[in-house]
Amino acid sequence: MRHKKGPFSIRKRIKSFEYAINGIILLCKNEQNAQIHLLVLSLVVIFGLFFEISPSEWISITIVSGMVLLSEGFNTTIEYLADHVTPDFHEVIGKVKDVAAGSVLIAAISAAITGAIIFIPKILGWLAFMRFTV
Repeated sequence: MRHKKGPFSIRKRIKSFEYAINGIILLCKNEQNAQIHLLVLSLVVIFGLFFEISPSEWISITIVSGMVLLSEGFNTTIEYLADHVTPDFHEVIGKVKDVAAGSVLIAAISAAITGAIIFIPKILGWLAFMRFTV
């Protein structure tokens, strides 16, 4: 049976944002892999500012970074739910967790490739510039 949502309410919409923000905070505070992704993202932002990457490069970084954090959030959600259902080892739940973790890895590899495409030429150009100016 579906729960009736009732009429539109600004208070309910604000509350839903509070829940979402709480979820982001939980992910960032409690999940070491999310913290690693955020650390790497911070370094990428610093590099992006240093190398003055283009708007289209920022868009690419934003999309792949969002994809990594989104997949990490889904992976964490699956792990929480699976552990709640049964804390004991279960073959199917193990497979579900592995596939979810694999999805995060796919997203992270995609983000790393995108970062390499954007930053390697800039780093090589900067190194060449530094070599000739010293």
